Amino acid sequence: MPPRIDIHSHVIPSGLLDALDRDPRRYRMRVDRDGNRLVRDDGSALPLFREFSDPRVKLEAMDRKGLDRSVLSAAPFVFFYWLDADIALEASRLVNDGIAAMAASDPGRLMGMATLPMQNPDAAIAELERTVKTHGFRAVELGCSVEDEQLAHTRFRPVLRRAEELDVFIFTHPYSNVEFCGIENYYLRNLIGNPLHTTIMAAHLMLSGALDELPKLRICLAHGGGYVPYQFGRLAHGHEVREETRAHTQASPRDLLRRFYYDALIHDARPLRYLIDLVGADRIVIGTDDPFDMGEHEPLAALDAVKDLTPEERERICGGTAMELLGLGK
Repeated sequence: MPPRIDIHSHVIPSGLLDALDRDPRRYRMRVDRDGNRLVRDDGSALPLFREFSDPRVKLEAMDRKGLDRSVLSAAPFVFFYWLDADIALEASRLVNDGIAAMAASDPGRLMGMATLPMQNPDAAIAELERTVKTHGFRAVELGCSVEDEQLAHTRFRPVLRRAEELDVFIFTHPYSNVEFCGIENYYLRNLIGNPLHTTIMAAHLMLSGALDELPKLRICLAHGGGYVPYQFGRLAHGHEVREETRAHTQASPRDLLRRFYYDALIHDARPLRYLIDLVGADRIVIGTDDPFDMGEHEPLAALDAVKDLTPEERERICGGTAMELLGLGK
């Protein structure tokens, strides 16, 4: 039985918080100690959960959820894509070194995932190479967009290519400063906006020819793949009847679904059963999105609720697929 592995678990290392305390203007973000939150210069804020920076609290949460291992990644709030490139590289190093230190506190249960200063692709490649060489990271977390540019943009292609060469898998997470009309209220920016950003990113990767160029690149989509698995038929039909969709690739979105991996964070057993049938359990992993309230607090029970889940499918989703992505057990 493989270990139960969570590939979607967020942190904000204490070293970064200390740096923000020392020089908030440099990072355009401050720590509001009274309110126990991070506050960006644009006014947006994020609660500071203890689990973000204390590995002992992270491990306690994993125990409650029945998880053996977690791959730690930066909360999207601290991607720092909005900073000047040199400061963003500095911030990324603080985050990555902090994640590595948290993972080193219990290397049998915690692993690290890098964040990169994507506004400067050359610096992003250098930091990716450093985290692989110095910390042994086997994964990198990237935003679905870098400010207002899609991840599929050709300027980011060298970063994706280097990840492919290093056999590092990419975990994509919604991040954008783009507003969509109609999602300003009811927390819809998260409820609808996050899956939508993933969908837009995946469509760009498919239709831009990026996946054709990078045949061995492994990409995992958060939140069950957004709306991609449930509306791929529309994308595929459009590829058949609209010449615009074939400008850079002849590959149908229908045939590209298994180019992606997906976390199981869907919050309902019925669409999860559909996703398993569609792409296979060998393309699905556990993702809790800890410690956020939109995460999955009982990931194993969520799998137990899936109709007719076979022992082989359960083993794959619980850890077998993640082990292959992370190069474990080779």
